[in-house]
Amino acid sequence: MRKMILTLAILYPAAAFAQGTAPAAPANPAPPPTVGGKPLVQVGPKKPAAEKKSAKSGAPGKPQSVAQKLQACQDIDDATKERLTCYDGIFAPQPKPKPPAAKGVNDCRFLKEEDERLTCYNGFADKIPRLPR
Repeated sequence: MRKMILTLAILYPAAAFAQGTAPAAPANPAPPPTVGGKPLVQVGPKKPAAEKKSAKSGAPGKPQSVAQKLQACQDIDDATKERLTCYDGIFAPQPKPKPPAAKGVNDCRFLKEEDERLTCYNGFADKIPRLPR
């Protein structure tokens, strides 16, 4: 019993002393760990693609329908080059010397004249009922 008390009396202050002092920082810190000669890199979480894209209309991350894209073009001033460029972004123009009669919005891309093409797109886009955004 005496030996245990003596041992605790000696070890307890030594343990308290060891916890109270911080080890001195080495003069030359160790280099960061490497794999194959390249340093390890800490990688953070990836951001979803929805945050990277900033769509003008529609919920981010959801693909827009053609109708929603056409309605987004309707927000641009009428009879301007910007609106025609917006429509051409949806349906790439493919002018034909003798275009068929436009039965759908997709047929407007075959018209050669820009004014005719814009009028054709506007005619179909105006007929689309307003969709919720």
